[in-house]
Amino acid sequence: MNAVIACGGTGGHLFPGIAVAEVLRDRGHDVMLLISEKDIDALAVSGHTNFRVEKLPTVGLPSPFSPAFFGFVRRFYESLSLCRSLYRKFKPQVILGMGGFTSTAPVLAGRIRGITTFIHESNAVPGKANRLTARMVHAVMLGFKECAPFFPKTHTEVTGTPVRNELVRLDRRVARRKLGLDEDLPTLLVMGGSQGASGINQALIKSLPFLQGVPLQVIHLCGARDERLVSDNYRRENIPAYIAAFHHRMEEAYSAADLVVARAGAASLAEFAAFSLPGILIPFPYATDDHQTRNAEIYARTRAAILIKESDVSGELLARNIRELIQDRQRIEQMAANSSHLASKDAAGRVATTMEKYTTHEARV
Repeated sequence: MNAVIACGGTGGHLFPGIAVAEVLRDRGHDVMLLISEKDIDALAVSGHTNFRVEKLPTVGLPSPFSPAFFGFVRRFYESLSLCRSLYRKFKPQVILGMGGFTSTAPVLAGRIRGITTFIHESNAVPGKANRLTARMVHAVMLGFKECAPFFPKTHTEVTGTPVRNELVRLDRRVARRKLGLDEDLPTLLVMGGSQGASGINQALIKSLPFLQGVPLQVIHLCGARDERLVSDNYRRENIPAYIAAFHHRMEEAYSAADLVVARAGAASLAEFAAFSLPGILIPFPYATDDHQTRNAEIYARTRAAILIKESDVSGELLARNIRELIQDRQRIEQMAANSSHLASKDAAGRVATTMEKYTTHEARV
């Protein structure tokens, strides 16, 4: 079949969408990816030359009372028109939206043409775009079962959140060596998601003086804006670290780490679970409907992570939690096992199978 996957805007939409595209391609289907005009989208798909990729001029939904709302409507209509033109040539049998308003126009264009449509919602609380788009689809696929009550009038299936197939666990010592780190020293991974996170960076900088004497090295992925600031502080505190704005071989970082300090985006959490990583989660406080906190609560309830609200975090508190976990091998190993239990087995395959199942049924009908 010909499949369209609309997955642009953030890494949380892009990477799970690419994971599904890879499975569909391996099963012999043709895939078109629809992404946004953001640089991160172009970078993420640059290595995937076997997919057709098209950019859509979509933006986030502003307040209806904002002057920017008229620009949103104009660009949304442009996206809708472009999708309808693309579909006339590509002739898709199925369309999957991964969330955000980059997905809404493609799904609506598919609905207008009578094409089988789906969305995937990775978070525990759905975003505005998916709440709206759910009214037009055959089914909503979910990363967390806790999200199902938000879609009472639409069929839902819990698939888990797809993880990129290049994220394959490496030997821990080998991974550390690749990053120029000590093979035997406990390792903390600090990351803020695809955009970096100044709140996470500031919290870690403040914690460094309280981590003196702790046997520890750090992988800190800080985003481009804070890279020099972060580097200067590790150097001043004399704590060994691999520091980079981004790292494009995340299997190395995940495999090298014993513990992660991060935000609580659903795609990142799925990757942590796939690598059995326990975490200290500091949810982004301005996420829509505070959905990152809801995501983090699921991991905290199963004791796979510790949840600290950004409003509560201090250098001393964060350092104390890092120190206690790094120095308590039994506890960190139990948290790692709990994290592993949250990993979705073959989520991308489940999403692809649902797309095939509905499309086959529609063809028979």
